[in-house]
Amino acid sequence: MARRPLSAALALIAGAAALVPTAAPAQASAPGTKDVTAVMFEWKFDSVAKACTDTLAPAGYGYVQVSPPQEHIQGSQWWTSYQPVSYKIAGRLGDRAAFAAMVGTCHSAGVKVVADSVINHMSSGSGTGTGGSSYTKYNYPGLYSSSDMDDCTAQISNYQDRANVQNCELVGLADLDTGEDYVRGRIAGYLDDLRSLGVDGFRIDAAKHMPASDLANIKSRLTDPGVYWKQEAIYGAGEAVSPDEYTGTGDVQEFRYARSLKQVFNNENLAELKNFGEGWGFMPSSKAGVFVDNHDTERGGDTLNYKDGANYTLANVFMLAWPYGSPDVHSGYEWSDKDAGPPNGGTVNACYSDGWKCQHAWPQISSMVGFRNTARGEAVTNWWDNGADQIAFGRGSKAYVAINHEGSSLTRTFQTSLPAGDYCDIQSGNGVTVNGSGQFTATLGANTAVALQVGARTCSGGGTTDPGTGVSGASFGVNATTQLGQNIYVTGNQSALGNWNTDSALKLDPATYPVWKLDVSMPAGTSFEYKYIRKDASGAVTWESGANRTATVPSSGKVPLTSDVWRS
Repeated sequence: MARRPLSAALALIAGAAALVPTAAPAQASAPGTKDVTAVMFEWKFDSVAKACTDTLAPAGYGYVQVSPPQEHIQGSQWWTSYQPVSYKIAGRLGDRAAFAAMVGTCHSAGVKVVADSVINHMSSGSGTGTGGSSYTKYNYPGLYSSSDMDDCTAQISNYQDRANVQNCELVGLADLDTGEDYVRGRIAGYLDDLRSLGVDGFRIDAAKHMPASDLANIKSRLTDPGVYWKQEAIYGAGEAVSPDEYTGTGDVQEFRYARSLKQVFNNENLAELKNFGEGWGFMPSSKAGVFVDNHDTERGGDTLNYKDGANYTLANVFMLAWPYGSPDVHSGYEWSDKDAGPPNGGTVNACYSDGWKCQHAWPQISSMVGFRNTARGEAVTNWWDNGADQIAFGRGSKAYVAINHEGSSLTRTFQTSLPAGDYCDIQSGNGVTVNGSGQFTATLGANTAVALQVGARTCSGGGTTDPGTGVSGASFGVNATTQLGQNIYVTGNQSALGNWNTDSALKLDPATYPVWKLDVSMPAGTSFEYKYIRKDASGAVTWESGANRTATVPSSGKVPLTSDVWRS
């Protein structure tokens, strides 16, 4: 849901929902063989274009979703993007030429484009928009006047009253009368304009605040009424408007999926996920848009977010491995002020700098996009769990994943349906051999995963890493989330590790954040102790908790410590 004054909008997260069955052509889930969408929240269009070429296409993402392109109110807060004042492409993130260039670049890379579309409402005040248009709350010259707004000018106050939800004002925003023929035509014209620039689909913001029949009518007016259509529809128990109403026009975002993942990963057992999806009462998989978090829920706290460390990362691994719905991977920026807009006005000079989190590129997440593409259409097989927080399952004969969400390591022989041979564990970059009976043995560190798929048989490419270079020593790799200005170091009881002196500790490389990596040379056979530390911009040091870690350098090559997880 688009939010504006955030304090008021937080109360609506539990309330905004979805759309109704109609005769309009419906697109059942993201079409094609690549159904994962990278949601580049508040990224400028030229930065999105670069990501399409550099990271999204190589990882196998089928779609990129961009923030609303239409002209909006001025201001630095992120939610200004969700208060439109015209249908010109003239927002903070780029003008019409930049938008068109981005679409073209992404298409050339093989990535389709979804535009977040704000069509329920306009602004909450008066002023001059980002493209120079003057406006007042109920008057948008050349576009809408007060007669085009719904008669109820009070804020929504009762989610048990359908008319109140769909005719009154969402956090004080001028509510368009989408039952009016003229309004429907102007909205359809805007969406068709985006289509003329190559847009492949739309995410419909605040969908449940418009009658499903209104949205079906608007969609039917498009040049291509079968275009991909994903509707924001937040489930609320006992509410007058249900997300199921909207499945006739396209996909509906299943908010219960994300909320339940938070509950399971934080407080329950992963073993309970064995029938996750329709078995939990969610909408049909073919209609569900799913996610671990989005821009609203990460700030509102009703789902996991990047601050949740391994819980968040492993939830994304599970989502991409599990055959339910069409997944969105949120990619945003660090925040402490929940209203704060994007760093550098949306320009991403580099991932993991200036506060950009780039979740879409985290190796544990991005590697699973190819896993999902390979496993498409395959049923769950070979389910195993320990009754608690260790699970594993296959996707037919195409892929297999094991997740250890416990505080100690797991060593086990796993039964798969994979063909025999060598594979790359795309989570760690280490080789794994599956025997003629479909079995392999692996050790999973605490809060890590192992993932195999038939499209990744060696670790020499495809986004995975080979920790060895032929020189003896250790390959460190710790999953550690940080705040802006913080870095992760390693130290230990060897001179090569600084002899426990924090001033001599070795800084790890954040290029594959949240995994920080470093190769360190040490003599073969060396047994050593080590721990990770975090330093902030002032030089203050925080040690990870727990006992000293231990390892021994092998007779040749490096000991792989690439599955370590920061111990809070």
